[in-house]
Amino acid sequence: MSAMDDFLLSACAFVLLMIAVSLVVVLRGPGSSARMMAAMLFCTGGIASLLLLGTIHGMEIVINVVLTLAVLAPFATIAFVRAGAVLVRDESAADTAGSAQAGKP
Repeated sequence: MSAMDDFLLSACAFVLLMIAVSLVVVLRGPGSSARMMAAMLFCTGGIASLLLLGTIHGMEIVINVVLTLAVLAPFATIAFVRAGAVLVRDESAADTAGSAQAGKP
């Protein structure tokens, strides 16, 4: 192994360590948004570490797969935000309907 391989391997270990520490902090947070952030953080760290490992070992197929996952990962966040917006809109409509019925004798 060359010095560059050692450096990339240590960078990969550092990224994985920071992701592990961050995941513990984020997963302790309340709510589904904190859990979604934890999932996105895990994906980002996994992408970074797999890119580093693919570069170290010269495996271009791993790099291609990881870059494909990196392109697809934001769609999970978009779906989460849209589902949350629909949920808020439905709750708002239910509250409005409930208050309108409460005002009728």
